[in-house]
Amino acid sequence: MADFPSLTRAEVAAMIDHTLLTPEATHADITALVTEARELGVYGICVSPAMLPVRAPGLVVATVAGFPSGKHHSLVKGAEARLAVEQGAGEIDMVIDVGAAVAGDFSAVLADIVAVREAISDRALLKVIIESAALSDEAIVGACRAAEQAGADFVKTSTGFHPAGGASVHAVRLMAETVGGRLGVKASGGIRTAETAAELVAAGATRLGLSHSRAVLGGFAD
Repeated sequence: MADFPSLTRAEVAAMIDHTLLTPEATHADITALVTEARELGVYGICVSPAMLPVRAPGLVVATVAGFPSGKHHSLVKGAEARLAVEQGAGEIDMVIDVGAAVAGDFSAVLADIVAVREAISDRALLKVIIESAALSDEAIVGACRAAEQAGADFVKTSTGFHPAGGASVHAVRLMAETVGGRLGVKASGGIRTAETAAELVAAGATRLGLSHSRAVLGGFAD
């Protein structure tokens, strides 16, 4: 077992969204996810909106909107998020129009996020997935600023489905520097070891999206 003296297993567990977003997931799989999440003592779960409602005592339930491409009309993202909240989701992880960020059209990014924020009001926490691996540093900063201006609660690195990759220490550090503690930073995508998780937390991640939670937590001391 690795030793990360600044982080305990319980501290890391309290940061984890235990995640299952694969298209082939069944309701039986989600039931198993909830059971494992409770056993591991994680913060919450993140599931696809079609899996809602989910009975998950003691856990926060998150779901996604505009996932995974972000190429959905803003009103559709808003409607999807609103329905999810009505079905019990406490957190929404929305995907921006990544192409708008690549093009530097941060007014469009802002409007997209605002549409979802207004659709759910303050009834749920809003995380904004910027797909950082597909963006330049300038675009990462611009997307994070748009998320903050729109009233988001978190910025999030990745869907985990983009071919460009998932979370990186560099992106997390840049995102954390940009939001300056005013928003949370969720690292997700490709986090499979305790070493990677510890590096991302050290870079500024305040939440972790993991589908390999048990393996990651196994690397931290109690």
